[in-house]
Amino acid sequence: MNPTPQTLVERLLAALDSDGSQPLYQQLQRALREAIESQFLLADDALPSERQLAADLGVSRITVRKAIDGLAEEGLLVSRQGSGNFVSSRIDKNFAKLTSFSEDMRSRGRTPRTEWLKRTVGTVSPEEALKLALSPGSTVYRFHRLRFADNAPMALEYATVIASALPSLETVQDSLYDALEATGHRPVRALQRLRALLLNDEQAKLLQAQPGDAGLLVERLGYLRDGRAVELSQSFYRGDTYDFIAELSAS
Repeated sequence: MNPTPQTLVERLLAALDSDGSQPLYQQLQRALREAIESQFLLADDALPSERQLAADLGVSRITVRKAIDGLAEEGLLVSRQGSGNFVSSRIDKNFAKLTSFSEDMRSRGRTPRTEWLKRTVGTVSPEEALKLALSPGSTVYRFHRLRFADNAPMALEYATVIASALPSLETVQDSLYDALEATGHRPVRALQRLRALLLNDEQAKLLQAQPGDAGLLVERLGYLRDGRAVELSQSFYRGDTYDFIAELSAS
């Protein structure tokens, strides 16, 4: 629930020190960032107007504007023409960390949900056989799902899993990785490829977007500890809801 303007102002006032060494706009920026990261402010929560914040906090509008601009550059706030400033609903996904969609959403205070499109048993295709190192005719399970966060569609997932990794199709409920972990077949490493695309009519309809909108495709090949491939997946994301990040080093 969106906190009242008064409770937000009280929290921000407690963090500001006019005699401190740090500029006021940086103090305000830090206080707002902590309010977002601690989930005091949630996705799509509206901030009071800049004029109102300046008056309530006893600072200049320039101070408020600089703080908000900095958080907008970080992707934490978004300005909507004629409506004001809101907490961004975009999701940061660490591209270097092997986690499931459900784990990602829960770690951000969002509630994951799955809508099943199809789940089937089949014979491995030539492309799947090559990538999963399976013999022709091997059995695989296919899981096609629409993934939600707080009832907003976030991703289309198409996963193929070697049949020996799961007792049955019905083993998978909300989280594929939970089911694989229960049988000792959760991937411990993966190769991932990210590329941009334009959503087609079907993808756009399911993701509540427009055909031709920007999208992201993540292809993942997951491996077990012994080096065997266990999962091949394609996940389609709305381009306006996800940011993929990775930490790089020179060594």
